[in-house]
Amino acid sequence: MKNMSLGWSVCPRLLPLRRCLLQCRHVSSESAARTAAVDQVLSVFRSICGEDGVSLGEAVREQHGKDESVHKCRPPDAVVFPRCVEEVSALAKVCHKHKLPIIPFGTGTGLEGGVGAVKGGVCFSLRNMDQILDLHPEDFDVTVEPGVTRKALNAYLRDTGLWFPVDPGADASLCGMAATSASGTNAVRYGTMRENVMNLEVVLSDGAIIHTAGRGRRPRKTSAGYNLTNLFVGSEGTLGIITKTTLRLYGIPEAMVSAVCSFPSVQAAVDSTVQILQAGVPIARIEFLDDVMIDACNRFSSLSYPVTPTLFLEFHGSERSLEEQVATAEEITQSNEGSDFQWARDTETRNRLWKARHDAWYAAQALRPGCKAYSTDVCVPLSQLPQIIVETKEDLTENRLTGPIAGHVGDGNFHCLMVVDPSDPDELHRVHLFTERLARRALAMDGTCTGEHGVGLGKRALLCEEVGPLTIQVMQGLKDTLDPNNLMNPGKILLQGGL
Repeated sequence: MKNMSLGWSVCPRLLPLRRCLLQCRHVSSESAARTAAVDQVLSVFRSICGEDGVSLGEAVREQHGKDESVHKCRPPDAVVFPRCVEEVSALAKVCHKHKLPIIPFGTGTGLEGGVGAVKGGVCFSLRNMDQILDLHPEDFDVTVEPGVTRKALNAYLRDTGLWFPVDPGADASLCGMAATSASGTNAVRYGTMRENVMNLEVVLSDGAIIHTAGRGRRPRKTSAGYNLTNLFVGSEGTLGIITKTTLRLYGIPEAMVSAVCSFPSVQAAVDSTVQILQAGVPIARIEFLDDVMIDACNRFSSLSYPVTPTLFLEFHGSERSLEEQVATAEEITQSNEGSDFQWARDTETRNRLWKARHDAWYAAQALRPGCKAYSTDVCVPLSQLPQIIVETKEDLTENRLTGPIAGHVGDGNFHCLMVVDPSDPDELHRVHLFTERLARRALAMDGTCTGEHGVGLGKRALLCEEVGPLTIQVMQGLKDTLDPNNLMNPGKILLQGGL
């Protein structure tokens, strides 16, 4: 093939290399332009949020370039620490003018690489915005800034008789939980973030500030206009920066009891779950741990439960209603060959039980010291749970992988806590192929590739398979309308414009 302008031949086998070199040169040119732009705006950033509100330190940038996932660290070019929405808006306007990517950062507890600066840019660390602004106990709602975590909110609410029940395990920021549509162990009764966010204040890529349900609005329901609140819930920072969220609160139950029940098989445990829900028992939590996971928890948390498929259950309500709930649930579990309930009635014992469940991540990691834990999640219709869990365990065994299973089975969601040696390329490859098979197995059963972790970097192609090309086009159209320069957390959720 002749290049007419230069007069030399190019071997076809060298074309991919040439394209790669041209792409690298383009990326290098982009990086140099971005670095120059950052240098140009640093003084403006400092005038907005103070000298201490801007950092270029390598350690700070690396801290803000990764989450709890296996995705490699992608540090931003700078980190800013705004103290209020007006500063977020002013900083965003500067970034918009200079075409600098913006990456919102809460606590860094995400699991899909959502905070990596894949195109460089400026990380907006929101930890200094940590005020609980408006509590209306009589209306069961509260408004918080993005630096407020779920534990901090519940500590603040302790004497009001109210609590916020969405519990992903990690002490994540509440606005970050909204951004990823998090849920957790209580979702079967209280719902996910999507059902519990009433209004959001959002700073768009050009610095404009909007309120998705109207400024100060907090009705329990509305049919006014498009549901912009739920558009931003789960948007993972790709459409705007969430700077306030108004949340539903709930009365602390009069009584709570927890129980543990062991089963001879996965099928028996999941059948019990389905039957408990079909019986109308308003169970608060129903968590499944497979034999590998319960063994890891026993070792890590000094427990002594039988090493078989196990359910952790919790019941909320009045003393009288609990008697009925427990009696029905116990009858169902025993009809499926479940063991007698082992009770955790007092607060200290219940907290120790659920801490053991939440420490499953660390328990799994302790199975192979020196290795890294990686959690992947899917969600399927309840009727498909036994099949997908059995097939997943067979897949893990066949491919010599360590992957204890824990799940919020009351809503069909479960996690494989993969434990992998990051220095073993073959094992990393096997884990990657396994997670794709798991997600596609869920899709084949009319489920989703992610029940609560989000799409981030790792599941963008799977999202395309899940919703189809036309729906992706609609999503891309929304992204282009709200963020025409692709500045908001670029490279996440949608494949277009990513690296």
